[in-house]
Amino acid sequence: MNTTKQTTDVFIVEDSPAIRARLVELLSAIDDVRIVGQADTPAGAVQGIFDTQPHCVVLDIQLIGGQGIEVIRAISPHVPHIDFIVLTNHATPQYRRFYMEAGARWFFDKTEEFERIKEALPLHSRNH
Repeated sequence: MNTTKQTTDVFIVEDSPAIRARLVELLSAIDDVRIVGQADTPAGAVQGIFDTQPHCVVLDIQLIGGQGIEVIRAISPHVPHIDFIVLTNHATPQYRRFYMEAGARWFFDKTEEFERIKEALPLHSRNH
């Protein structure tokens, strides 16, 4: 049995520098979580995710120059094991359904559920 601790690599896609900083602070405080990249545009996110191959992506709906759905659609067919956690101020039932159908594993409201990201992380559940 392999008892080596595994890290959970997380990529953050968020257009607000303040929210990105808050996410980095929140996630970096968790043992065995490593932030492997950040982006604020769909193109930057797609390139960064392909380059870093994280276990998990924390994704906002509204990005600079586009939408988070573009990121899921570009990544999921090629790297289906990546878990997408959507964190948004637009937590309507329609958006929730749309993003979950596109491949998001979790969908949280920034205002009400920010801290729930911690419980959604796929800690030690992957073998790469």
